[in-house]
Amino acid sequence: MPAQSPVQDHFPQNYVEVLDAIEPAVREQLPQLLKSVEEIWQPSELMPDLASEGWKEAAENFRDESSRSSEELMAVLVGNMVTEEALPSYQSWFNSLLVISDKNGTDQSAWAQWVRGWSAEEKRHGDVLSKYLFLSGRINMPAMERTIQNLIRNGFNPDTENDPYQGFVYTSFQERATNISHRNVSILAKRAGDDRLSEICGHIAGDEARHERAYKFFMGKVFEQDPSGAMAAFGKMMKKGISMPAKLMEDNVTPDLFTSYSATAQSIGVYTVLDYAGIIEHLISFWNVAYLTGLDSEAKKAQEYVCALPARYRKMSERMLAQKPKKVKFGWILDKNA
Repeated sequence: MPAQSPVQDHFPQNYVEVLDAIEPAVREQLPQLLKSVEEIWQPSELMPDLASEGWKEAAENFRDESSRSSEELMAVLVGNMVTEEALPSYQSWFNSLLVISDKNGTDQSAWAQWVRGWSAEEKRHGDVLSKYLFLSGRINMPAMERTIQNLIRNGFNPDTENDPYQGFVYTSFQERATNISHRNVSILAKRAGDDRLSEICGHIAGDEARHERAYKFFMGKVFEQDPSGAMAAFGKMMKKGISMPAKLMEDNVTPDLFTSYSATAQSIGVYTVLDYAGIIEHLISFWNVAYLTGLDSEAKKAQEYVCALPARYRKMSERMLAQKPKKVKFGWILDKNA
């Protein structure tokens, strides 16, 4: 028998039993959780048709609309796009999770089919945003592309310890966060008169909302089968904090690029500390966390900790909202300030 890694040596055996038990439910839900390639939108469908006879006028109208969004919104949009383009890191991470990983790259387990289908849908998000930004004529494309390459080279560590329970908590949270972020960009673009960007981000947010439902469904099944283990995992992730996927982004212009991007997103209302608190509240409610009974001692402590968190983050948000945002120089935006 091959030697196990230290992580596997300490991996609870009941995790295997639980995840095997819920796989049939996951397989049954796959057609609702993933859309077929034939029915889902594709990036080119949301772009001006450059193969048509009226392509010049279409391109000019596109650039006119895209000029209406603020520089701050464009900077946040680039940050969102860079985050989406680091997809290879996220799929690699998912396949580090024990029990549910894709064993050989074409595994037919429900888990493997999910992550490949999820990755295929997510890839379109970076594609469509990159096309939009390129055609807008407002972006320093080489600077943006170097940021993407740096982020993938630097990697991604959500600190889930190869634990699928913690992995499902992380993805449930993160998919809701990206849904909120893209939805708010869509709203702001609509207000500015950039209808194309509003439509694009609305489509992406729709995908993220469906992916959020999937991961909450997975973790909900874990809560049904192993409430103490699920609650302990929820508590662990919240104590560590949800590390954002683009945390290690960098360029040669902004000293702390991710912090600047996050501060700009907060200042224009795309994604804020209040949203962070709201996501925790939502997950507590969705998984009925406050009313779980029969928990072991570790899980009870985690339950108390998690249920007190939203109020703490709301107090934190009051302090942050009182701070005046600073203008930031983003190399992405053709050396303009945002």
